[in-house]
Amino acid sequence: MRGKIGWAAVVALGLRAGAVEEVYNVMDQGAAADGRTLCTAALQKALDAAGAAGGGTVRFPAGTFLTGALLLRSGVTLQFDAGATLLGSRDLKDYYLPPAPGAAKPEPVFRNLLHGEGVHDVTIRGAGTIDGNGDAFRDDKHRRPKNLFFEKCANILVEGVRLRASGSWMQNYRLCTNVVIHGIAVFNHVTFNNDGLDIDSSENVVISDCHVDSDDDGICLKSTSGTPCRNVTISNCVSSSHCNALKLGTESGGGFINIQIANCTVFSPTNSQVIYGHQRGLAGLALEIVDGGTLENVSVSEVQIRGVSAPIFLRLGDRGRPYATGRRPGVGALRKVQLKNITAENCSTLGCAIAGLPGHPIEDVLLQNISLGFEGGGNITNTTRQIRERPEAYPECKMFGTLPAYGFYCRHVKGLRFENIKLRTAAADARHALLFDDAEAITVNGLDLAGATDAAALLRCVQTRGARFSGVALRAPADLLLHVEGDQTKNIVLEKSDVQAAKRIYDLATGLPAEAFKHQP
Repeated sequence: MRGKIGWAAVVALGLRAGAVEEVYNVMDQGAAADGRTLCTAALQKALDAAGAAGGGTVRFPAGTFLTGALLLRSGVTLQFDAGATLLGSRDLKDYYLPPAPGAAKPEPVFRNLLHGEGVHDVTIRGAGTIDGNGDAFRDDKHRRPKNLFFEKCANILVEGVRLRASGSWMQNYRLCTNVVIHGIAVFNHVTFNNDGLDIDSSENVVISDCHVDSDDDGICLKSTSGTPCRNVTISNCVSSSHCNALKLGTESGGGFINIQIANCTVFSPTNSQVIYGHQRGLAGLALEIVDGGTLENVSVSEVQIRGVSAPIFLRLGDRGRPYATGRRPGVGALRKVQLKNITAENCSTLGCAIAGLPGHPIEDVLLQNISLGFEGGGNITNTTRQIRERPEAYPECKMFGTLPAYGFYCRHVKGLRFENIKLRTAAADARHALLFDDAEAITVNGLDLAGATDAAALLRCVQTRGARFSGVALRAPADLLLHVEGDQTKNIVLEKSDVQAAKRIYDLATGLPAEAFKHQP
């Protein structure tokens, strides 16, 4: 199976390659494959023997092996044959292990189904299934086991396996280095917080050819420490979620640096009923910094989205959870983001928000070759709503309600560039297509709009200091193309655009000097 991601990639990440290892069949250690006999001791015996030998393969043949928490060992491969299922116990006490000798608190310690702390060179692979039996743990007042948990580990490979029904997040990789996750299939719809895949404060991570279907966030990067997620690649994946399909955040103490997402498909779940999120998925792509930290050098390209609430959501907020130092952090930074070649269809009326905070703009974002289709149906009263800042609120694409723009609502932004953008609504929509508020150095080059009559201006600039619109094309009649307002607004330019279908090309608010706007046909 490793050949699918290439030996070079595996070796580059420091993973073991090619050594002949002794095989430890769990049946030989006394494990029963009947799905009823608790096999924790026998399975742990096999793992410990392989670890003590300096490495080896623990093999799970066809059958169902019932177990509580298992501690992973360095140098060990878990091989799940076709037809093999590791089934988590439904009794929470089976996840509490005796305290380590000499522990300061002689109390049982909670562990997850497959639990690794400080281990290295661990592989979990095969055509079998890891099923957490997670519907037994729907009481979220207690600890709920994850199927896979790694903390401060190095050189981890998870490949090919099917992951089902976790008691919490399906898998969590925290403060790890050199992680490859390839070709796995996740279905997590049995309890609260059923994320599909969570990378936390880790670096050098490759996620490829995975299928994730989850009630909570799908493929999610977090940083619940002062250490950022760094050098993460996500490619050729399918993510379906009742919450956010591809997400950086919410926890963002360290931030996210050098992240690449490419060739992915996103849609709302069709084979499950919502437990925690919304029947219709929330954001297709969510990039969020709300607990300090920096999001920088993030690239997303070749993503297809359908049926979610909002295809794109960017938020710089100030919730301020003190992950790193115990003290409330200041506002972080969200900058240097490229979103390219993204298509979306059948998205809700909500609209897309790119929203920073006063004095803390989202900076240097490029949106290029973006085609979005919405349900439409928004009314003109939505354009006059006062949108609260909500700096400390939990970030979610629905946090501002139905936006004044059906396309993009951009507030507290700087250096935002739109290139070759197409926006459409299935039903007539009376709101703006693009709205800029407290914006600086805006460029829109190539904008394809359907137009609308009996509607607000298609484009609106409020307190905008420098915006250049070129290559705007109206495909249907519109009452008004551009409305400009705000005592700080200046240097607004419309040029080289096909706007003959507009009854009025522009409108300046009362008191705004004529030189604030230039029309250059």
